[in-house]
Amino acid sequence: MKLNSRAQSAQNQHTNSPIVLVHGLFGSLDNLGILARDLVTDHDILQVDMRNHGLSERSPDMNYPAMAQDLLDTLDAHDIEQATLVGHSMGGKAVMAFTALAPERVGKLVAIDIAPVDYQVRRHDEIFAAINAVTEAGVSTRQQAAEVMRQHIKEEGVVQFLLKSFVGGAWRFNVPVLWDQYPHIVGWETIPAWDHPALFIAGGNSPYVTTEYRDTLLAQFPQARAHVIAGAGHWVHAEKPDAVLRAVRRYLAE
Repeated sequence: MKLNSRAQSAQNQHTNSPIVLVHGLFGSLDNLGILARDLVTDHDILQVDMRNHGLSERSPDMNYPAMAQDLLDTLDAHDIEQATLVGHSMGGKAVMAFTALAPERVGKLVAIDIAPVDYQVRRHDEIFAAINAVTEAGVSTRQQAAEVMRQHIKEEGVVQFLLKSFVGGAWRFNVPVLWDQYPHIVGWETIPAWDHPALFIAGGNSPYVTTEYRDTLLAQFPQARAHVIAGAGHWVHAEKPDAVLRAVRRYLAE
């Protein structure tokens, strides 16, 4: 599946590899825009809508081998031979899975607040409840949708994040499939080791990348290093964009 995407050419002449930015669950290609706006100064940038999100195609399958294949199909469509892959959360797992599918196509890898593990935890049930409540209420504006969601979600940042995908009175992600395939999204199947330097950026307040996952992570990414950003949660790139960009640029310069 070729994904809906937004391509931007670098503002300055360069020989750097292109960067592909991959959003997380309930997101869209706009989500990592804060990174794109900085990195496009000296990198070609490709932002994608993952399957069942944004304006990309719908599918009953939502697993990481399929998502990795989508990324490969999209790179092929854009004639990108090798790229730096940057993914947040679900997108981070998708780019990790890509290393098992086409390792030679990955120049560098950045995973933001996610580890290659099966979490076996349902952290999004209140979000699904809020999304479904908006649909059942039949509201048409983002203001109305926000009022409904606040009855289920206390974090205003999460409400505003979700609202970006509420367009014309409808959600731009495929809610039934995401619910049905949720075990695959939080899950993970171990992949062969990708033995190149990789950067894992973690929010200091987030439960997604902790010392308990260290051995599992290093078995699959033996040259990985972690960069923990204090005072940030799961949406670390939105909360502390400057710190994330400093870490990414240091890694890219190596």
